[in-house]
Amino acid sequence: MPFWGRMSQEQIVFGLALLLCLGFALALPGFLTANNLVNLVRSVSVLGILGVAMGIVVIGRGIDLSLVALMAISVAWTLSLISGGMPMPQALAFGLAFALAIGALNGWLVAYAEIPAIFATLAMGTLVYGIGRYFLFNLEVAYMPKAADTLLWVGQGSLAGIPVPIFLFAAVCLAGHLFLRYAKSGRYLRAVGDNILAARITGIPVRPVIVQQYVMSALIGYVAGIITAASVASMNTRLALSTYIYDVILVVVLGGIGLSGGRGGIRNVIVGTLLIGVLLNGMTIMDIQYTVQNVIKGVLLLTAIVIDTVLNPRDEQTAQQGDI
Repeated sequence: MPFWGRMSQEQIVFGLALLLCLGFALALPGFLTANNLVNLVRSVSVLGILGVAMGIVVIGRGIDLSLVALMAISVAWTLSLISGGMPMPQALAFGLAFALAIGALNGWLVAYAEIPAIFATLAMGTLVYGIGRYFLFNLEVAYMPKAADTLLWVGQGSLAGIPVPIFLFAAVCLAGHLFLRYAKSGRYLRAVGDNILAARITGIPVRPVIVQQYVMSALIGYVAGIITAASVASMNTRLALSTYIYDVILVVVLGGIGLSGGRGGIRNVIVGTLLIGVLLNGMTIMDIQYTVQNVIKGVLLLTAIVIDTVLNPRDEQTAQQGDI
């Protein structure tokens, strides 16, 4: 077997990222400067954090298409509450509670109502957007009020010259890794994703574990939303209608987390985020049109899904469950 045939998808993607770095460094003066590399990582920090949320769900043999909508609406409502005079800690608690409630409802629909995750979360994303815009606030863009200026440090501050979002991305990755590797519930989640029937036979509380993964996704999504809002001093709810969720899926699948569940880890998310970050940064410097960038990302996503299908074939159980 050739050397590349013995490499994992994670190693291949990491190698591609290094090759892209080399190619852009030769073609684009200043690409490998410390300042540009820091900006590169900072620009994809939120994408990477959302990738951790999605990765946890996919490892549990699910998918969360409501993640970006939930992030945008819960944080926009938080900012609206602060603008209306509510103290910031209380507004943050309300926004977080809303996000967690939607995450739990997602989990209940998948685990107890047994609705395929792709349909349950797709519908929930649309529902959350509608509820937010009709019942909770009427602004398309929620701006950061003066009373919440202390939050700006989360998105715009720096420590030792390194932007705070990079530290937060690292912290979320570390927490996700420790959860999947050492927490009993993390091992349960991986077991459910690997073989739900075997997990049930061994006494693992399958349904609560499924609910838990969607609640965790909502929690991490809310954190990512706060960082996003703090970075630009606002939250644009139209993000919920964008193709951003597919970028998140691209990071997860490209990094090597199997859509059939039970495979991969946070390291895969980091590698996938690195490749997408290098690619987006290089295309931005080259002034490639946004539409063309979407075409390139679409081709990458399709290629990654094909590779995942070959490396992690769907088994009979996955097909019957219909989660992906």
